[in-house]
Amino acid sequence: MEEIPDFWRTEVFHPLSVHFPIALLVVALLFKVVALKYSREVWEKGGTVLLIAGLVTLWIAVFTGDLADGIVSRKICDPTILKEHENMAWATAWFFSAGLGVDLLRQLKYPIFKNMFFRLIMILLLATGTGTLTYTGHLGASLVYQQAAGVYVPSQDCAEFE
Repeated sequence: MEEIPDFWRTEVFHPLSVHFPIALLVVALLFKVVALKYSREVWEKGGTVLLIAGLVTLWIAVFTGDLADGIVSRKICDPTILKEHENMAWATAWFFSAGLGVDLLRQLKYPIFKNMFFRLIMILLLATGTGTLTYTGHLGASLVYQQAAGVYVPSQDCAEFE
């Protein structure tokens, strides 16, 4: 009889960490868009805080994804999807990093960064990052639900659960 593997495997850390940046970064974009219409500081500063928290958790997700890559790449049928997932994750991280960089420049005392141009560049970077984040999530779901990446597949008769 086969034994069920421990839950705390290296490849499990990635799916545990990816949901935080998804939620935080999408809401950060929404806060920044609302701040365009309503110039209340709570939307602007709240969006920055969410963006920082989301970016920290995004880089954690990229790191844990790299850890999982070495384990699951040998067990899936089509590793090209895994590679595209990884490439899109890196692109997403850099789009949001650039967006945070522009946002932090806007917080400086220099008036050149406070104009609408830099605000729209930041929104464009965050929106592009959200698009790549969505596609990266789609690829990740494809890996899990179509190829069982990082997933324990029980025996046909489920005898290990008895």
